[in-house]
Amino acid sequence: MPNRELELQTMLQSLRLPTMAEVCAELALKSAKEGLSHEAFLHELARLECERRSQQRIERLLAQSGLPREKTFATFQLDRLPMSVRGQLERLRSGEFVKEAINVVAVGPPGVGKSHVLAAVAHDLVRQGYTVLWTSTAQLMQRLLAAKRDLRLPQELAKLHRYACLLLDDIGYVQHDQDEMEVLFTLLSDRYEQRSVCLSTNLVFSEWERIFKNPLTTVAAIDRIVHHSVILDLMQVRSFRVQQATGQHLPEATAHS
Repeated sequence: MPNRELELQTMLQSLRLPTMAEVCAELALKSAKEGLSHEAFLHELARLECERRSQQRIERLLAQSGLPREKTFATFQLDRLPMSVRGQLERLRSGEFVKEAINVVAVGPPGVGKSHVLAAVAHDLVRQGYTVLWTSTAQLMQRLLAAKRDLRLPQELAKLHRYACLLLDDIGYVQHDQDEMEVLFTLLSDRYEQRSVCLSTNLVFSEWERIFKNPLTTVAAIDRIVHHSVILDLMQVRSFRVQQATGQHLPEATAHS
C-alpha cells in the first residue's frame, strides 16, 4: 500500500472513523474503476461509517435493555388480537408515544401475550434508537428498596430517568408490602409527564388497591398512569397456553404473558 494510503488510514483511525479506515482503499479502487466523482466516493465512505455506527448503537441499546430477545412481532400472532388492539400496536410501533411521555398499560389474564406485545414494541423502539429498560416489577422494587435503605433513592431514580421507556412486567403479580408500594409510587410520580412507563398486569384498575393498599394512593397512582396513556385491553383474549393445553393447534411462535 502506498505511503499516502497508509497515512490516510492512520488519520482516519486517529479521527475515530474505523469503518472509513477499513474500507477506504477498497472503495477508492472501486470508485476509480466505476468513474465515480470525489463527492460520490466521500459520500459512500461517510454512509458506511454512519451505517456501522447505527448498527453498533442498536446492538448496545439492546444489550443494555434487558429485553427478552425472542419476544418480537416476528414471533407474535397478531391475528389473535382484536382489530382495535392491533391498530393501537401499529401506532405504538412508530415510537411517537415515547416523545410525548405517554404510558402504555397491557391488561389481561395470564397467557394472552401482554408481556410479549410490550417487549415487541420495545424492540422496535430500540431499532429507532430509544433507550429502554425491561424488568420485572418485583426485581425493580428490590433495587429501589436497597437504594432507599442506602439513602440513594434519588440517585437511583435519576439513573432510571435516563431511559426513555421503562417496562415493568407483571405489576399486579406480586403482593407489594408498604415499603414496596411507596417506592413504586415514587417511581411513577418521578416519571409522570417526563418519561414513558409500560406496564403489564392481570388486574383491572378497580383491583389495584391490592397493589397500593391505600385507596387514596391507589387513585393517585392510577391517575398518574392513565392521564396520558394507551390501554391495551386483552381481557377478552383467550389464553394461548389454554389453547395449547386443550389440543388446539398453534404454530411454534406463540405469545405468552
